[in-house]
Amino acid sequence: MLKPLLNLRYLASALLLSMLCLINLAHAEQKQQVGNFDIHYMALNSTFITPEVAKTYGIERSGYNGLVNITVLNTNLKGNPAVAVEISGIANNLIDARITLDFKEIREGDAIYYIAEVPFRDDQEVNFDIAIKYANQLNTSLKFKQKFYVE
Repeated sequence: MLKPLLNLRYLASALLLSMLCLINLAHAEQKQQVGNFDIHYMALNSTFITPEVAKTYGIERSGYNGLVNITVLNTNLKGNPAVAVEISGIANNLIDARITLDFKEIREGDAIYYIAEVPFRDDQEVNFDIAIKYANQLNTSLKFKQKFYVE
């Protein structure tokens, strides 16, 4: 009984990671380089992920719910490994309605992702301000905008 559940979880994790990679390619690479670190980021509508993946990670899949995905790579080390960081942030729209982002850490093999949900209205631009820290080697702020549309 336990083995089928582990296989399902592995499959759902693989689907999420694959989807995030494909979506990132479709939107062109969004990256900020800070010292020896590459910070990769993207925001997308939660309907882009499958219901199974959403259930696995406790994500509300809705036309009015977006996802923010952040990963930090150490370019100073062989293979540019992902690093576990301290991360927090806020999202706000043009009328300055602020939402605190609650990031979930997802680890799959060597990959480390931070995902947060953000509600939005149709045709709404959301500003993101995300603080990222890694020991005494990285202490930066990532700022970007994303326009969301209801699917």
